[in-house]
Amino acid sequence: MDTEENLFSIALRECSNIGDINFQKLIRVFGSAENVWKAPSKELQKITGIGRKTISDIGNIKHLKFAEKEISFCENNNIQINLRHLDQLPFLLKECEDAPAILYQKGKINPALHPVSIVGTRKITSYGKSFIETFFEESRKHKFISVSGLALGTDKEVHAESIRQKIPTVAVLAHGFHTLYPSSHRNLSDKILSENGALFTEFNSSRKPDRENFIQRNRIIAGVSPSTIVVETAFGGGSISTATFANNYNRDVFALPGKITDKFSQGCNHLIFQNKATAISTIQDLINQIGFNSSKEKIEELFPSTETTIQLSENQELIYKAITSHPQISLDDLADKINQPSHKILTTILELELLGKVKSLSGRQFVPL
Repeated sequence: MDTEENLFSIALRECSNIGDINFQKLIRVFGSAENVWKAPSKELQKITGIGRKTISDIGNIKHLKFAEKEISFCENNNIQINLRHLDQLPFLLKECEDAPAILYQKGKINPALHPVSIVGTRKITSYGKSFIETFFEESRKHKFISVSGLALGTDKEVHAESIRQKIPTVAVLAHGFHTLYPSSHRNLSDKILSENGALFTEFNSSRKPDRENFIQRNRIIAGVSPSTIVVETAFGGGSISTATFANNYNRDVFALPGKITDKFSQGCNHLIFQNKATAISTIQDLINQIGFNSSKEKIEELFPSTETTIQLSENQELIYKAITSHPQISLDDLADKINQPSHKILTTILELELLGKVKSLSGRQFVPL
């Protein structure tokens, strides 16, 4: 483990307005986090999008002290530190331009396994449970690993059924490893680790399970896999954000259709209607389309936009105007312009995208529609 580079990477990521995009931008110029940390201010000023506040915070000793404590925490808790710029991210995550600069990991994974992300509502019905059980029963002969978010409902069923079927599973968390949310899943998380699975998070031990973290977490669930399956979701459910991220990464998305009167099928039906997901007709067809252990071509991106007359909230209007004034603005630059932390505006960005007001491009850049 490159302890020095881990140290400076954690410290750099703690600096003001250093999100994943700006982190990578600096690494491309200076070659390493340590070089960025020790770079003269006049050299940092040459980097587009790196403002004075950010430059003044790079080299701040308090961030270095935090990083020292974080590394000690990781060593004491068997946590592996994966750095994007050292090509240490798992599966397909490194292909995403907005991939996390740092990914913390507990447990081990077999990189040869085919990852499949499965998400859905916290209020899963018997219909969704039956689908998950049947899918794993008919897929267990294939060498794959399931990915979900360890939340209540669908996520829990995915991880639990994986364990029952002796299929490795990965849980992506929305907080640091100092806690577990929900706490009732402590035994399940232990079983995941004991059954050749793993826990991932981009959040350090200071980060609590705040609301905005869950949407940010969803991009990792979508990014690690070539395919995402949405089991059940209502309109505007968190799984819609996972499907949106997967579409933006040009990954396959599959949705389980249901009755139009069933609340937790309406989101899936709408994804299918918008051509943002392929309808699941039979389990065998789904297995064939996923193409376990194959390198099949990804489906074309489909992002139909729709007009909306919905009145925007004050914060939505602020962010929308900033994107309209600066097309293809990155998340980090947007946060700098409106003086809000990048992780705080992710929820509003998703709301605007669902309203058909903006579109996400690769690399967490945004354009108005």
